[in-house]
Amino acid sequence: MTNQPLILQLHDEQQTIALGARLAALFTPPLIVYLTGELGAGKTTFSRGLIQGLGHKGNVKSPTYTLVEPYELSGVDVYHFDLYRLSSAEELEYMGIRDYFNDHSLCIVEWPEKGEGCLPPADIQLHIKYANTEREVVISACSESGRMLLEKLQNDA
Repeated sequence: MTNQPLILQLHDEQQTIALGARLAALFTPPLIVYLTGELGAGKTTFSRGLIQGLGHKGNVKSPTYTLVEPYELSGVDVYHFDLYRLSSAEELEYMGIRDYFNDHSLCIVEWPEKGEGCLPPADIQLHIKYANTEREVVISACSESGRMLLEKLQNDA
């Protein structure tokens, strides 16, 4: 079992979406995914690939103003959080944040550092950063289920 992060180069938006779809094919709920990186690095693009990879046919928009966008898909409740505009982590308590994290959910959290102290720990974290005109993604396992998922992802490559 590996504790080493997986580092991938993504050449374009389509590869970022494809990575999300690959992860969708490998996971079983519950799962908490943290997405970190600079503004515009591709966190929402990755989320789109993941959510559409689970069978969502419509648009996947960034929940920047609503904080959470729910998707009810076959066998899994997907909650896509974007905490960029969160003024205080305590706001999450007021919205009943703990109710979203259950045995049937996939919770994707962009900007998790803004909710520190109110969010459960991640199973897997993706840090996306600019690498010239491309992106570099560092995928780290943060729990046993995250390590199993990362192993599947590495074996699938």
